[in-house]
Amino acid sequence: MTDNSSCQTPDGAGHAGGTDGRSGEVTTTYKVTGMTCGHCEGAVSSELGELAGVSAVQAVAASGLVTVTSKAPLDEEVVRAAVDEAGYELVGQAG
Repeated sequence: MTDNSSCQTPDGAGHAGGTDGRSGEVTTTYKVTGMTCGHCEGAVSSELGELAGVSAVQAVAASGLVTVTSKAPLDEEVVRAAVDEAGYELVGQAG
């Protein structure tokens, strides 16, 4: 019998805001305003990628969503400061 109690989809992907059961990492999606192009995505990704514990960042200007994978949950104020440094505004966690 298979245990389906984890928060993974059948293909093994973790849910936003959940824990990736394969690596123990946390994936959180944030809403960021002001991104309009690939350069914007790169600026936000670069700043967030420098935060301690962050292993991956995916920013999508069209939706304003930024998905961050980290070893542990990040302090939202630290994320806000990094997004600010890039020149954009963190609205908060997407939900």
